[in-house]
Amino acid sequence: MFRLAIILVLALLPALAAQADDLVVGTVTRPPFSMEVNGDETGFSMDLWSETAQLMKRDYTVRRFDSFRDMLSAVQLGQVDLAIANISVTSEREQVMDFSQPIFSSGLQIMTHRQDSVGSDIWRIVTSKELLVPVLIAFGMLFCSGMLMWRFERGKQPYFDDPARKAMFPAFWWALNLVVNGGFEERMPRSVAGRLLGVFLVISSLFIVSIFVARITSMMTVEAISGSVTSINDLYGKRVGSVSGSTAATYLNRRDLSFTGYPDPQEMLTSFEDGQLDAVVFDAPILAYYVTKNGNEAGQLVGSVFLRENYGIALPSGSPLSENINQALLNLREDGSYAQIVEKWFGVNSE
Repeated sequence: MFRLAIILVLALLPALAAQADDLVVGTVTRPPFSMEVNGDETGFSMDLWSETAQLMKRDYTVRRFDSFRDMLSAVQLGQVDLAIANISVTSEREQVMDFSQPIFSSGLQIMTHRQDSVGSDIWRIVTSKELLVPVLIAFGMLFCSGMLMWRFERGKQPYFDDPARKAMFPAFWWALNLVVNGGFEERMPRSVAGRLLGVFLVISSLFIVSIFVARITSMMTVEAISGSVTSINDLYGKRVGSVSGSTAATYLNRRDLSFTGYPDPQEMLTSFEDGQLDAVVFDAPILAYYVTKNGNEAGQLVGSVFLRENYGIALPSGSPLSENINQALLNLREDGSYAQIVEKWFGVNSE
């Protein structure tokens, strides 16, 4: 029995050793860096790690976490051998874990809603409460003025001889033409009261038209100024979203810029699509992928990439894998494999 037990242990040792050699790779869903499609691990970071593991001749299993915080905590506690996604290399993280050489150069960017056409802007302003109410009041005054003129001119010229019900629109139309044209192009009032009312309307028209045009111009100017976002300085006073605990959130806090933090990018983007946010600040390549994937229905990237940062593979402090991973990454850059992966996910000029 003892000899049989020894034989069984010796037979199982290779399998146990092979299982022990499997690396546990932590990741989190961050398109286009890491995602699971039809059961397959894919994305820029996962493709890069697959090539790296092949050069290292190491097998691995993937452990996908629900949040960035959980993934990095697992690295710090040694619950995974490494983690890869879009992990920014920061001094704060460097204090509690190690990083490989950079695998991608990135930065932050702002995404806003696509601007409507000029015609749509004008229509939105004209139908706004701030302008619509004064216009309706002005039309009401013109109607009353037209009916007053009908009262003064009835029986003195044929245009105003209709009964009140039939004269409503012609009288309003006469007053409107008078105000718009700024003078008596036709149907000069014949009564003294009608002429006094007509002069009053002509003088008033100068102010009414001027105020109306100035109001529209000022509202469009304010709309253009308030709706224009070209840099981080334009976000103050706007509804801004980012991902809690991200480098983008840290940057916004340093700038004392109020924002809503979300547990993951998907919830942030959903709120953006629902119109709850005016802009989002997050990793440039992730926002660029979102815009490209969703086409005209997505937002638009504004301004240039700022707060440049590098992504790396996170490892527990003192990990013996660091040297082998860095050597494999260098080999992938030298033989052109890295460039091919970058081109596959971001295009030729993305790195």
